[in-house]
Amino acid sequence: MLKKTAAEGVHAQGINIGAIIDMSSRIGKEQRVAMEIAMEDFYGTGNQTLFLHIKDSHRDPVCAALAAMDLINNQQVQAILGPQTWEEALSVAEISSQTQVPILSLADTTPKWATERWPYLLQASPSKQEQMKAIAAIVQSWNWHQVTVIYEGTDSSAIEVTPSLFNALRDAGVGVIQAAAASRLHTAGQQSKELEKLKSEQSRVFVVHLSFPLAVRLFEKAKKMKMMEKDYVWITTNPITSLVHSNASIISSSMQGVIGVKSYFSERGHLFREIRQRFRRKFSIENPKDDNNEPGIYAAEAYDAVWTMAVALNGSNRGGQELLETILQVDFHGLSGKVQFIKFINERAPANRFHIINIIGNSYKELGFWSKGLGFSKTIHENSIYRSCMTDWEQALWPEGPWNTSSRGWITATSANPWRIGVPGESGYREFVHVEYDHLGNSTSFSGFAIEVFRETIKRLPFILPYEFIAFKNTSYDELVKQIHLKKYDAVVGDVVILASRYQLAEFTKPYTETGLMLIVPAQAGNRELSFIRPFTKSMWVLTAVITVYNGFIIWLIERNHCPSLKGSMLHQTGIMLWLAFNTLFSLHGGKMHSNLSRMSMVVWLFVALVITQTYTANLSSMLTVQKLDGAAPNVEALLNSNAVVGYGTGSYLQNYLVDVLRFKTQNIRNYTTLEAYAQAFKNKEIAAVFLEVPLAKLFLAKYCRRFVSVGPTYKVGGFGFAFPRGSPLLPSIDEALLKVSENGILMELENRFINPGNCPDVEDENHSLSLRSFGTLFIITTGTSTISLAIYIFSRGNSMLGYATIWRLMLAAMRFWACQRQITGRSNNAENSVNNLAPQASGMQSLV
Repeated sequence: MLKKTAAEGVHAQGINIGAIIDMSSRIGKEQRVAMEIAMEDFYGTGNQTLFLHIKDSHRDPVCAALAAMDLINNQQVQAILGPQTWEEALSVAEISSQTQVPILSLADTTPKWATERWPYLLQASPSKQEQMKAIAAIVQSWNWHQVTVIYEGTDSSAIEVTPSLFNALRDAGVGVIQAAAASRLHTAGQQSKELEKLKSEQSRVFVVHLSFPLAVRLFEKAKKMKMMEKDYVWITTNPITSLVHSNASIISSSMQGVIGVKSYFSERGHLFREIRQRFRRKFSIENPKDDNNEPGIYAAEAYDAVWTMAVALNGSNRGGQELLETILQVDFHGLSGKVQFIKFINERAPANRFHIINIIGNSYKELGFWSKGLGFSKTIHENSIYRSCMTDWEQALWPEGPWNTSSRGWITATSANPWRIGVPGESGYREFVHVEYDHLGNSTSFSGFAIEVFRETIKRLPFILPYEFIAFKNTSYDELVKQIHLKKYDAVVGDVVILASRYQLAEFTKPYTETGLMLIVPAQAGNRELSFIRPFTKSMWVLTAVITVYNGFIIWLIERNHCPSLKGSMLHQTGIMLWLAFNTLFSLHGGKMHSNLSRMSMVVWLFVALVITQTYTANLSSMLTVQKLDGAAPNVEALLNSNAVVGYGTGSYLQNYLVDVLRFKTQNIRNYTTLEAYAQAFKNKEIAAVFLEVPLAKLFLAKYCRRFVSVGPTYKVGGFGFAFPRGSPLLPSIDEALLKVSENGILMELENRFINPGNCPDVEDENHSLSLRSFGTLFIITTGTSTISLAIYIFSRGNSMLGYATIWRLMLAAMRFWACQRQITGRSNNAENSVNNLAPQASGMQSLV
């Protein structure tokens, strides 16, 4: 019988294959046993004599290079398997290319540029870069939006894989807030310093891509620093997870609750079960000190690498370029999966399936699988059910017990340590933010539209978030946002405008108000054809008409016996009376009166009428002038052309926008801080227009809806939002909750309550129309004088006129009219209702007469 493995340093006859492995590592031990079993299996089936020469690299690139030179020069090998690390493969690649000896690297990853530079370098193990998509899918499943990546900065293959991880996380909508190179973690002091820095961050999700020895030191230190407890999430990649089965003591002491992704290979086939039994026996004999004798993915890949060379060399004595071409054409199913190489890239087809495990106790629990293009599944077979996320799986055991999906992966606030929410303490808009201080009770209350929107948003988070409002007693909103950057506040809530300059200090939620800038100008007359009635209010017009008819009636009653033209039929007398009532304002003079009583009433009424007509003329002229001015400034261009002065709200960005973008002169813009200040500035003719953010413009128009209107387009700037620290993992959840508040109608209800009241305040003097309040005293004097004249006239006539009953009825009607008039004057805010009550009483008096 021929020997399948040749002793080191002894030249054997036949075709020789070399192998470079680290015999002191678990991976090297598994590879050696698997290669020896593969040689035994090929000897029983092949028709070619092969000899395997194994050299120890001692995990040193220099030793690996020396071993390669010895295998090529002394053992005359046709090809070399291994080594395991990329640094070792790099040291061997140059030698193999010069001697045209193919190298089948068993490293996890080989950069494409390396295979282009060294054509005889082949990647014999499947590329693990696709596992990065599996990790991104896991992160996305649990709605983690920020992660910290820890990788080995001295490993070139890790540097090659890490960009794939970043890209996969980015495609899944996950941000990498830190990328910690583990080269800074080699000493105990550096480990403590770097881990303490990571511990201070809000995000507690860590993706670890390290070699197993370095990962062990990392987890041991993390456990001492209490970073393997609640709220921490650790996810490991293939170099760590694939060796979990062989390190029970290590994982039981420091890696509890870790989620791992490792390469998948079927363990249910007949071939694997047979090889497993042989592997256990042989491994236990050669490595009696190792507790675990189970084969892993590295053993399966080493077995397939030997068979790849055996198939390529079977029946021939090829070498050099011919052997390389033959290897690239190999195609079979091995223990680790399908063995097939991609030409021109010189690497084995990448792995598309990965096993997801959860480390529990001194072993691990199988959670399921991830397949490229399919997603997650609990099993791997033709009828497997695939899902886009793994949340439907059996609950994983995270550090310190079962995991609650609502609070893991970042620091949560507690009742003892609530989130500190900064609020503008001196906002000029109480409807948005109102801070009320109770100095006696040493307490502060917060209310307003922005406060209530935030409260409703927090209610809709999938977890409890204790918080407290803190008033910031400074008028600068930039300084308020800066407090987040200084870590004095965890967030800022209020009428804070979203600006690009503030993104240097914080990040913002989606706007909870409409975005933009609106131009507000005084309202023009709604109907110019009816402008002549606007100088007086409706109640003023009605009462003027009633008093005119009342005075005309009294004059007609007193003068009818002295003037035959005032007598006749009822219809004729009614027409004469109405004509007399209004004609006395302009044509009837005191000299034509026959009674001193009528002259007394007429003199007083003519004085009142003079005041009313002159006031009407002046007010109408003023209104027509305002209408003309309003029409002269309907847009920005007209304001610029007329060199008009405009106002703006608080915020330096608005000043810059008006000057730099809209081209207003600096001397033509003025700053105001309250809604009342805007209205007063319009009233004093200080400004012709004002620019306000949309939410403030809505508030202003709701309060002064009959005096001002918005004109022109809405300029897309600003918008109110809540501010959070940059990279905050809470921000996506807040945005989602804010959308819920908007979609279920609560945002509209709050807006109607605080910003858009249902009824516009009907303050009559705000549209410059004169009301009863301006003429109340004059009306009392003229009606009182006319009533006294009527009373004297009735008493003097006695029974000769209408009889005593009629006299008393007229007196009673006059007294009621007098009382009603006083009520109208005393309650000017209810003028319209008073006039309605007056009309039937006046008509009743006329009916009595």
